[in-house]
Amino acid sequence: MRKLNAIVTAVIMVFFLIHMIWGGLMMTGMAKGGNKFFSAISFTMVLFICVHVIIGFILTIDSIVAGIKSGTFYIKENILFLTRRISGFALLLFIAIHIILFTGTNEGGTFRLRPFDMAALVSQILMVVSLMVHLTTNITPLRIALGITGKRDLKSDVVLIISILLLLAGISFIVYFIRWQVI
Repeated sequence: MRKLNAIVTAVIMVFFLIHMIWGGLMMTGMAKGGNKFFSAISFTMVLFICVHVIIGFILTIDSIVAGIKSGTFYIKENILFLTRRISGFALLLFIAIHIILFTGTNEGGTFRLRPFDMAALVSQILMVVSLMVHLTTNITPLRIALGITGKRDLKSDVVLIISILLLLAGISFIVYFIRWQVI
């Protein structure tokens, strides 16, 4: 089950990188919105996220059952486990808001989005932060599940790359917000 979840996670990360780069280009005005291929990638990513959530839920239940059977939950020792689950749940809420914000309409052949106000900006920055927490706390289990062990430098490289990409995503949301205020 963990191996399947690792593969699903890797697929989500590939789709996410495409989504983030293309979405950032659209938000900053460097690419045109309403692309059917981009929409298909986005909704495929959502399907994989749903599979990831179901598998994560099953694995969480298994951990809780094991804690009940042993009689001890080791809350202090499992703070990372709780951080992963809480950040994942927060991420689900922010992804739902993201989908609502960026699902537009085609009016007369022109793609229209919902207005992007301060509440939208804050929600999207919080999504980036929760994604950062979720990704960085789950890199080690992902590496282990994929059989990539003994490469500590790889972990720090991945964290650096994720940090830079998510910083650029946050900047794209800010630029997008400014563009909405100016237009």
